[in-house]
Amino acid sequence: MPDSQGHPSVDEFDLSAVLAALADPNRRRVIVQLCHEPEGTEQFCTVFGLPWSASNRTHHFKVLRQAGLIWQRDVGNGRMTRLRRREIEAVFPGLLEAITRAHRQDGANMSQATNS
Repeated sequence: MPDSQGHPSVDEFDLSAVLAALADPNRRRVIVQLCHEPEGTEQFCTVFGLPWSASNRTHHFKVLRQAGLIWQRDVGNGRMTRLRRREIEAVFPGLLEAITRAHRQDGANMSQATNS
């Protein structure tokens, strides 16, 4: 059973929930940004530069949290977010690398399209 903040245990990770969370390109971007940070790095939700209002941001981070992709904790009037890298790799080996590789390829494809 997820904790009071909605963080599932590793045993509760569900591939369908993870894939649904990653279906949104902006949520994927959050995960990619966190992948580029050292293990255990925490960021405030506002540093990701996303085009979401505060209420939308709350919803999208909740989706990521409930899928088990991120861990969040309250700090003052904000929330710190960190990638659950070890847990994700234990349950879905190679997933994070696949996401970052696809993100790089998408960026390269968009760059080629604009240069054509």
